Amino acid sequence: MAALLMPRRNKGMRTRLGCLSHKSDSCSDFTAILPDKPNRALKRLSTEEATRWADSFDVLLSHKYGVAAFRAFLKTEFSEENLEFWLACEEFKKTRSTAKLVSKAHRIFEEFVDVQAPREVNIDFQTREATRKNLQEPSPTCFDQAQGKVHSLMEKDSYPRFLRSKMYLDLLSQSQRRLS
Repeated sequence: MAALLMPRRNKGMRTRLGCLSHKSDSCSDFTAILPDKPNRALKRLSTEEATRWADSFDVLLSHKYGVAAFRAFLKTEFSEENLEFWLACEEFKKTRSTAKLVSKAHRIFEEFVDVQAPREVNIDFQTREATRKNLQEPSPTCFDQAQGKVHSLMEKDSYPRFLRSKMYLDLLSQSQRRLS
């Protein structure tokens, strides 16, 4: 079984190591992954909006450009799986079909929660096992505990670093320069 997992883990490691040479904490990396065309998106992003991201982590997560900027930052730290899991859970909660709920729940668990998942999030054993148990009868709330732990981890750890990052400070600076 371990031999079957190795190729997937090695591939992920090669991808991450290959990115090291061009990862940086700069605004140009952020603009490359904006949901819209980068220049148009930056023109539409007001200084006020970008400044509000510092009000709270939830304000950041409620803004599509905030999510894009935070995702770009997390990629520089090789921890984007946390945000991707949180977003997958948010999308999962909107699922109405029972059949889709079951398949999506298993897919999310296998991708993010299970031990040695391809994009495994950092949660404790009890939370992982409680989530595994919840999958016996999937519901829109079956990932709530794990999602809450990941949210808390990002809010206390990655979010403060994001607010101090060159990427965020450059973004604020660029939006302010457009006003002058």
